Amino acid sequence: MASEIKEAAEKKYKSRIRKLKKVVKSDEEKDKFFSQLGASFEIFLPTKDPEEMADSFLLYCDVDGTVVDAEYTYNEREEFESLPVDEKDLKLLVEAVEDFKFVILNEE
Repeated sequence: MASEIKEAAEKKYKSRIRKLKKVVKSDEEKDKFFSQLGASFEIFLPTKDPEEMADSFLLYCDVDGTVVDAEYTYNEREEFESLPVDEKDLKLLVEAVEDFKFVILNEE
């Protein structure tokens, strides 16, 4: 079973890379791709001993890049718990990280 999942993942990965190559080459493909794209990103919080305990916020964005949902994750000694972030705390979280910017390096 694990090998079947790995094969499926490798096949899907190659398919996604082929799609991204089309997106890079065609404005039409790029527009179509980004109109369907959602994103999520994880913010890992600093801890004194990250090997023993880790926690983070996972933020989900819609196609416009607006954060629409989030969850808090806590991991201690391989025990894992995830909690939903309520609307009031979501607003606070978005405000706290609003100055964070992604920088995509363009090395040629």
